[in-house]
Amino acid sequence: MAAPAFDNYTQKLLFDDVWKRPDLSQRDRSLVTIAVLVSKNATAELPSYLVRGLDAGVKPGEIAEIITHLAFYSGWPNASGAASAAQAVFAQRQIDVSQLPPARVALLPLDKEAEEKRARTVEENFGQVSPGVVKYTTEALFRDLWLRPGLAPRDRSMVTVSALVTSGQVAQITYHLNRAMDNGLTEKEAGEMLTQLAFYAGWPNVFSAMPVFKDVFSKRAGTVGK
Repeated sequence: MAAPAFDNYTQKLLFDDVWKRPDLSQRDRSLVTIAVLVSKNATAELPSYLVRGLDAGVKPGEIAEIITHLAFYSGWPNASGAASAAQAVFAQRQIDVSQLPPARVALLPLDKEAEEKRARTVEENFGQVSPGVVKYTTEALFRDLWLRPGLAPRDRSMVTVSALVTSGQVAQITYHLNRAMDNGLTEKEAGEMLTQLAFYAGWPNVFSAMPVFKDVFSKRAGTVGK
């Protein structure tokens, strides 16, 4: 009643077309969209997409891990709002805490060589700027959060890239998109993520991110066979 054209685009373009494109699964589209909504603190929209995600095969524990992960990448207030929205959905679905990952878990194996290189680079560049940020980047993010097994590394990377595109943080995308593709995200899937993100994060954010995606794709293609 408020915006007939918007309703038409939502039903016929977004749900009947974009969501049915074959290059990204319904589950992956849900992961991307949930990441956008958490990053935007869009708590009014989030419950319906959490339900959609659960129906598409996203596990309750994965939703819990997405919210936890995005506390670090989009801020604690956004994660807090998302946790409240998820709590209501979980109650409706009779999902209790026993189905969610505990606070402390056995972590995935650490790639020591890659992590030491990353930590050394960050320390050299920013150790004198903010020792606290450098400390928690290593201890809390890359040697704890990123190693939690409740969300597969590929999916954790997808969520991170989605949050970065949503917030316009293009300077951070190169590292995390490469990490996503190292974790198994294909170039076709990454490109289709942008299609999904255009509708949920907005065209300007996606067009700002596309040159970075293009550059990553080009450089990775140039290393094939070397």
